[in-house]
Amino acid sequence: MNFALSMFYRVSTAVISPALIKDLGLTTGQLSDLAAVFFYAFAASQLPIGIALDRVGARITMSFLALAAVGGALLFAVGQTPTHLVLARILLGIGMSGNLMVVLALLAAWFPVNRFALLSGIVVSIGVLGDLLAATPLALLSLSIGWRSTFLVFGAINTAVVGALLLVMRDHPGGRAPASSKGHTLWSGLAYLAKTYSYWAISFSSFVRYGYFAALRGLWAGPFLIYGLGLDEIAASNVLLVMGIGYMIGMPVSGSLSDSVLRSRKPVVLWSMAALCVVTILIMRVASSTPLWYVLLVFFAMGFMAAPGQIMYAHIKELLPSSMIAQAITAVNLFTVLGAAIMTQLLGLMIGSEPCDLTGPGDFRALWYVGAIALAISCLLYAFVPESKALKIKTNSR
Repeated sequence: MNFALSMFYRVSTAVISPALIKDLGLTTGQLSDLAAVFFYAFAASQLPIGIALDRVGARITMSFLALAAVGGALLFAVGQTPTHLVLARILLGIGMSGNLMVVLALLAAWFPVNRFALLSGIVVSIGVLGDLLAATPLALLSLSIGWRSTFLVFGAINTAVVGALLLVMRDHPGGRAPASSKGHTLWSGLAYLAKTYSYWAISFSSFVRYGYFAALRGLWAGPFLIYGLGLDEIAASNVLLVMGIGYMIGMPVSGSLSDSVLRSRKPVVLWSMAALCVVTILIMRVASSTPLWYVLLVFFAMGFMAAPGQIMYAHIKELLPSSMIAQAITAVNLFTVLGAAIMTQLLGLMIGSEPCDLTGPGDFRALWYVGAIALAISCLLYAFVPESKALKIKTNSR
């Protein structure tokens, strides 16, 4: 549930962007900044979180992050200027920055390797409920009680969820010591990663895959649907909802495919990114006259094909020493979240117009060109990443 809140906060600006434009007069650039700053703060926290997970454990790390998260939600609810909202998003980014990494570290400590992709997929899939809440439910709640009161409600929920989580969380099974990080300091670990091709290829691919999806789902798909295709706010939110459902379903499906069916990491990641590239090209053909069912279908497919990102975390952790698991996955997550921030702003720069000047799907064509090219490059780089042998070893040892 805590990860669901993270997913909610990161994409919530897409649905309430018309209200922010109306109430605070935000420009395209300010909307981009508001969406992106969450991810910059999130990314900047990754390496410290990797150290904290190794040194003090998941429970203490989560406790400190929770304070920033609740403070950010409250500040966003009462903020009166764009600067207030930016500061609130920074606090939210810091507060939410450890939610997935804490879960992945706990899964690595508590479960065998041939369950990691499936279980992490299920966790992220449940977390996508927050993404879904930030679609039609957020639109309805915002129209009913206003976006400020909505964030007060979620701040209260955030407080309750973290309190419950801290009561039951344990860093590792009783009697089982965590893997020692001795021999890998922050700088020696980073130096090791810097010399590893697989780390850079997986990090770049995660940068593009999630960054592009988050930029669309978190901001630019909303204006495309509303200003480009002429959908009203509820219809556009329904499309975003379907996109999130595709992402939610794709997580456990791809995890099961990787863990149990193919017993492999690389093919699942590579073919899903290639399919996402194809879907992105198909969206270029969407016009104002395109039937709504087709729009729903291609956005569902985009969410589904963007989903297998948790397999990248499984892949990198199986290619590196076990003592570097926390540092490796947080280092990859650094680029994953930077992708969301940079891609959000890059797409805004490529569009280059104010929201009121965007009147047709052709005004958004840069969204799809950038995505298709970046995904094609990612596929090429990932093709040279070696396959993980961990699942093969696990299978042969039975």
